Amino acid sequence: MRPSDLARRHGLSTQAVRNYERDGFLPPAERTASGYRVYTEVHAAALDAYRSLVAAYGHTTGGRIMTALHRGGLDDALTAIDLGHGQLLRDRDTLDAVRKAVRHLTARPGAARDLAADPAAGPPVGPSAEPAVDGAALSIGELAHRLGVTPATVRNWEGAGILTPARDQANGHRVFRADDIRDAELAHLLRRGGYPLDHIATVVRQVRTAGGTASLADALDGWQRRLTAQGLAMLDAAARLGHYLGLTGHPRPDLGS
Repeated sequence: MRPSDLARRHGLSTQAVRNYERDGFLPPAERTASGYRVYTEVHAAALDAYRSLVAAYGHTTGGRIMTALHRGGLDDALTAIDLGHGQLLRDRDTLDAVRKAVRHLTARPGAARDLAADPAAGPPVGPSAEPAVDGAALSIGELAHRLGVTPATVRNWEGAGILTPARDQANGHRVFRADDIRDAELAHLLRRGGYPLDHIATVVRQVRTAGGTASLADALDGWQRRLTAQGLAMLDAAARLGHYLGLTGHPRPDLGS
């Protein structure tokens, strides 16, 4: 095949095919006496494998896998694949932890309703908790008093990425506004439920992105669909990569040896 044939077959530009070969994503093409590239079914299989790897693992990892293969680093390529699967498993575990945390959160009477309706008006969380004034900003001491915790606890939550307060430009002090107060109350509620800070940080990020607990269920469903799609893309990539390896004659050690 000419470069244009391979490009047309995969819906690419001829230059894109040349670039993939240059970057090591395709094996080097043979050349005619006049210097023109000649591609084969092996190159077509490599291109199929590379594009499926990109869909499954992203451009960087997909390219790393193919270049490793073409320099003889089969184990390096397999390690990159293993790392991708490990990340997907961690993402699934995180999603499961977030779902459990959200169920814990919404099981508290009125919690989901109050937080979704008014980000600054979370449920009372301690004997000293007082209603926040709409639009009011709190200092770290005031927020800690509202929650019945110490300022050091609030700073720990900030260090874990749960809270991201602004700073007063005049004195550099933390300023906690409505969204920060909501996040702090979520953190306090889930912390009392026994959830670790890293899981709480993930829940808070999801609530922050979704705009409230009422929208979080839809966001988690979307997250689940993306993980499912990625898992299926990994299966497709494995099949195409296995086909390519078969065409190139890569040795397959016996699992029993």
